[in-house]
Amino acid sequence: MPKAKTQSGRKYKRPYKRLPKGPNGGVQLLLIHNVENLGKQGDIVEVRSGYALNYLMPQGLATIATDHHARMVDKHREKLREIELEKLKSYRDLADELGKQSITIEANANDEGHLYGSVGAHEIVDALKGAGFTLAQDQIRLDGPLKELGLYTVKIHLHGEVDASLKVWVVPTVVAEGGES
Repeated sequence: MPKAKTQSGRKYKRPYKRLPKGPNGGVQLLLIHNVENLGKQGDIVEVRSGYALNYLMPQGLATIATDHHARMVDKHREKLREIELEKLKSYRDLADELGKQSITIEANANDEGHLYGSVGAHEIVDALKGAGFTLAQDQIRLDGPLKELGLYTVKIHLHGEVDASLKVWVVPTVVAEGGES
């Protein structure tokens, strides 16, 4: 027996209710958490439906903008602000620790100091792991790959309001000389 079609001719109904449209045609959502480049917790924002349905809502970052949800966020905003301040303090402490650190990365280079390859975010994250810091590659902000030997100051983005600087030494790989038997 074939499946019955809906009035619009579709075989299946959408698994979600229609989302409230904003004045510009997007979807209006209430942010539950701060979202970088979008807004802070408690803000009502208007985004495209795909961004809302595929990222913000499944990740628990936003919900449908209703009066009830707005009251709930207002009620818990003070507690969440305290938690956010604690996070911010821990990010600042981490930034201070990273500012005191200096990491060394060995790379193959020619006699003029040009690297045969390059040093990127992946190598920096691996070196930081060895020093006891766990960061993601997207937190490392490079202007471009490091292609020469030397000392670099690398910016690390920890939070919307906290950045750190890290000293990175790119040194030539030490080749062990073969001894005589």
